[in-house]
This record gives sequence, C-alpha cells and structure tokens, in this order.
Amino acid sequence: MTALARSALLTLSLACGIASAALAQPAMDAVKKDLAPTGKLRAAINLGNSVLAQAGSGGELKGVTPDLAHELGKRLGVPVELVRYEAAGKVFDSATTGKWDIAFFAIEPVRAAVVEFTAPYVIIEGTYMVRNDSPLKVIADVDRPGVRIAVGLKSAYDLYLTRTIKNATVVQAPIGGGRAMIDMFVNDKLEAAAGVRQALEAYAKDHPDVRVMAGHFQEIQQAMGTPKGRLAGAEYLRAFVEDVKTSGFVADALKRANQSATVAPPATK
Repeated sequence: MTALARSALLTLSLACGIASAALAQPAMDAVKKDLAPTGKLRAAINLGNSVLAQAGSGGELKGVTPDLAHELGKRLGVPVELVRYEAAGKVFDSATTGKWDIAFFAIEPVRAAVVEFTAPYVIIEGTYMVRNDSPLKVIADVDRPGVRIAVGLKSAYDLYLTRTIKNATVVQAPIGGGRAMIDMFVNDKLEAAAGVRQALEAYAKDHPDVRVMAGHFQEIQQAMGTPKGRLAGAEYLRAFVEDVKTSGFVADALKRANQSATVAPPATK
C-alpha cells in the first residue's frame, strides 16, 4: 500500500470514528435526559422485599437493587440518589410524580400501563404460609371458599392473586411492605399469608407453629423500570439488565447481601 493510500485510509477511518462519536453522543444525551433529568439518577428502593434491599445498622442501603443503581449511575457518569420506600405499592403510586427515575418492580400488567419494564434480572417465588394444624396442604388447596389470604397491599402477589383467585378471599394489609401481611395473618387469625418465599421462611424459622408450603403460586419476575415514555432510557436499561445478568454482577450482588434468588435467564429476542 502506498503512503498516499495509507493516508487516505487513515483519513477515512478518522472520519468514520468522528461520525460514530457524533451519533453516539446525542443518543447518550437522550438516555441521560430520561434517566437523570435532574443531573442525578434517582433510584426508588423498596425495603419491603428483603431479598432485594436491606437497611444496614447505620441506615445505609445495601443489596442487589442499591448495587444495580450505583452501577448504572457509574456507567452513566452521574451521581446516584437512593429514594427509600417501604413497599412496592408506594413506589408504584409515585411513578407519575417525578420523584424517581428508575425503580425495581415485579412485572405486572397493571404496572406496565405506567412503567417501561426491562426483562427480569431475578426470579423469586410467591408462596403461602399456614399454621401447622391447617388442613391446607398444597398450593391448590388455598383457593377454596372460606379461606382468607393475607397479602401486602399492591404487592406483586396481591396484584396476581386478586387477578387469579376464584374462590378464596384476598385480604389486603393496609401497609404493603415488610411483615404487614404476616402481622395480619397472625393477629386476625386468617387461613393463609401470601408472600415472598424467603421472607416467609425467615419468619417460620423462628415460629414453629407455622409452615411454608412447598411449591409456589407465582414466579415473581423482578425487573427494572422507568416511567412510561422515557424510551431512550428504557432501551438503555434493557441492555444494562442483560449485561449485569450475563456478566455475573447480579449473582455477585446477591451473594454479597447473603440473599438467595434465581438470576433470570437472558431475554429472548
């Protein structure tokens, strides 16, 4: 190759690089406008699901969702503000108020009306807890007349069971997060409590008068989301979730938090 040809090739390569950079910058500007419109990434953290987030002894937030928020902020090059909520329902209720830019939700049709979802990053089980002497033995036994199921208000399992239960009665705890449904189950002597398996098993471990059923009524697909209409941000979030699953970031974050959950498989095209 002659010197003139090499010079022409280099000039073309540089021109292509400059053009690519020029195209990439507006795209990232749109992503940041969607995900950090105030100049920082405001991430809603639901403390009602201990598999995903926990408050440390000093009040600091830890777990897979805070870790994901910080990693996303790092990649965007913006500071991160963690916005605390006590229940997923409260996060969802504020989806149109501009109080957060990203959140961590279980995918549900009613939520998809106002939230742009990614594919799931982890999958956890929704199951039932009953008293040891309960005649309810398997998951299918619970949906029968006379059975009252305690659920956290507007939680993923509340939305799912309200939509699918045919014969039993779904009773919503006024506060949707944490142990609200367990307290209602105990105090009001209901027949079953619905919730995330890990939280129910943690309670049952210290209360031998109850048992958690084998199996599940729902596979809860936990995903990231941003308010509806933030399309550039949503597209970036979807790619981000696929990367943190395949790279091992999600699995490592769960391990650091001493939590067990199934990392979701790659999204199908």
